[in-house]
Order: sequence, then structure tokens, then C-alpha cells
Amino acid sequence: METITHWFKKQISNPQIVFLAMVLLAVWLVIIYTGNMLAPVISGIVIAYLLEGIVKKLIQIKIPRLVAISLVLLMFILFLFGFIFGLLPILYNQLTDVAREIPSMLSKGQAALVELPQRYPELFSIEQVDEILNTVRTQMTDVGQSILSSSISGAASLITVLIYLVLLPILIFFFLKDKKMIINWLKAFFPNHNELAIRVWGDVDLQIANYIRGKFWEILAVWLCTFVAFSFLGLQYSMLLSVLVGLSVLIPYVGAAIVTIPVLLIAWFQWGWSGDFITLSITYLVIQALDGNLLVPLLFSEVVNIHPVAIIVAVLFFGGLWGIWGVFFAIPLATLVQAVIVAWPSPTGTTAE
Repeated sequence: METITHWFKKQISNPQIVFLAMVLLAVWLVIIYTGNMLAPVISGIVIAYLLEGIVKKLIQIKIPRLVAISLVLLMFILFLFGFIFGLLPILYNQLTDVAREIPSMLSKGQAALVELPQRYPELFSIEQVDEILNTVRTQMTDVGQSILSSSISGAASLITVLIYLVLLPILIFFFLKDKKMIINWLKAFFPNHNELAIRVWGDVDLQIANYIRGKFWEILAVWLCTFVAFSFLGLQYSMLLSVLVGLSVLIPYVGAAIVTIPVLLIAWFQWGWSGDFITLSITYLVIQALDGNLLVPLLFSEVVNIHPVAIIVAVLFFGGLWGIWGVFFAIPLATLVQAVIVAWPSPTGTTAE
């Protein structure tokens, strides 16, 4: 106990550590207690931070900052409108089609499961099959009801989307245009000696920028390759499934394992145990292997490696804390934790590096 007390007193006697802890605590409290109210503002800050990298690239080729901001914002608005009014309706239609196909999928799956006790009596009993069927039927019914309820609440969601479409571009423009003014205003509240916080932010800024840039291109490449492969093989709901596969790379290891289930299930319901199903399965596994062994090392060569166990722990922890957003930002948050650990002064007075 005395050792812990001594360590704690030593840490709080360092003003830089206290300041860093207060900044992290303040950001956490703002997200927890005002996240819903300030969601457009927080989204605008995040998107402006991401677009700043493109703005800097345009400035490097002698384009004035205001012109660069206008061009980047225009591209973002076109991308946003293309996603909402182009891709989103296709995904929604295919998702509702899947919901309508649930009864026929259940019937086909039930027929296949009923045969298991006859083919493999030593592995499956009739009672086990009945229990599996009841569980699957309940889960699939819940999924169908969730899809229907989401379509009923579509009007409220549409209003929210329209609000974001109006507010986000305005907020992003001013965050980019008045970046220096906002940063200087915030610095007025900071103490003069804040090297530790600056070091942590420098590491986080570099790693997150590289990570998000790489993830964007990885999602795009995996999505396009998967869509082309699924469409060529004639798989139903190829757009919906390819988008899911593309987005699954946001959650390393866990995402690929989860999205494999709907891909193989829909392929099996469409073709059964046939050559088409085997071809689709092999093609999908090849895409996953190329992504993990070729694309990821190529895109993330500059990003500090985080151990797979740490990634899974981050996904579970932040996902349990903030739901889907926690899962989405699990890797950047894990990068922040790693940067704090590396920059934190050791007992000898140096950083953990």
C-alpha cells in the first residue's frame, strides 16, 4: 500500500501528468454526457480533422487554403450525397429483400437440419435439432422485426439525415477555415509547460492519420474486389454483402469472422452444396487472404503495430462502453492508450520508450 501511495504522490506532483489526465478526463466526460446533443459538432470535428490532410496536400501544390477548403468540401458533399441517395437505397432494398426471404431460408434450413439425425445419429439427436431450429427461428424473427421497425421509423431518421446534411458542411467549413483561431483559443486555457500532452498528441495524430487513410483505401479496395467477384459469380445481394465485407476490415480479426457467416449462409441458401458454393467460398477466402497478407502490410507499413490481443480487448472494451461507435473507433482509441503509455514518464524519469 505504501508503494502505491508513493507512486500516486509522485505522479500528481508532476503538473504535466495532471494536465494530460485532466484533458483526457474532460474529453471523456464531454463524449459521455453531451455526445448525443453535440453529435453534429463532434462529427464535424472528426471529419474536418480527416479532410485537413487533403487540404494540406492541395496547399503543397500552391493552391490557396480557402480554395483548397472549398474544393475538398465540395468533394465531400458530392460523396455524401452519392452515398445517401445512390448507395444507401440499394443497400436498404437488398436488406428488405433479405428480410422477406427469411421464411423460405428457414424452411430450407429446417429441411437440411432434419436430415442430420438420420445421416449422423451419433452426432445429432432429434431433440438437439429441434432446439437449434427454435433458437434460429426466434433469432431470425427478431432480425425481421428489427428491419421492419427501422423502416417504420424511417421518417425520423430522414429528418436526422437532413439536419446533418445542412449542419455538417457548415461546421466542417468553419472548422477548416478557422482552424488556427480555434486552436489558439484553446491554447489560452493550457499551461505553458505541456510537453507531455503535445508528445502524446503528436504520436496519436501521426498514427491515426495513417490508420484512417489506410483504412479508407482498404475498405474501398476490399469492397470493389468483393463486389466484382460476387457479381461475376451471380451471388444474390452482392452489393449488400460486399459492403459488409468492406466495412468488416474496420474491426480486425473479429469483423472478418462475423461477416463470413452471412456471406456463406446466403451462398448456401442460393446454391446449396454445389460447385458454385465451393467456388464462391474459395474466392471469398482468397480475397480475405490477399487483404490480410498483401494489402494490410502495404497500406499500414508506417503504422505502429498493435498486438492482436490488444485489438480484440479494445474492440470488446470500447464496444461494450459505447456500442457500435466504440467498435468503430476501437483502434484509434487503442492507439491513444498506446501513445499515453509510451509517453508516460517511467520511474527513472524517462518515457516508456
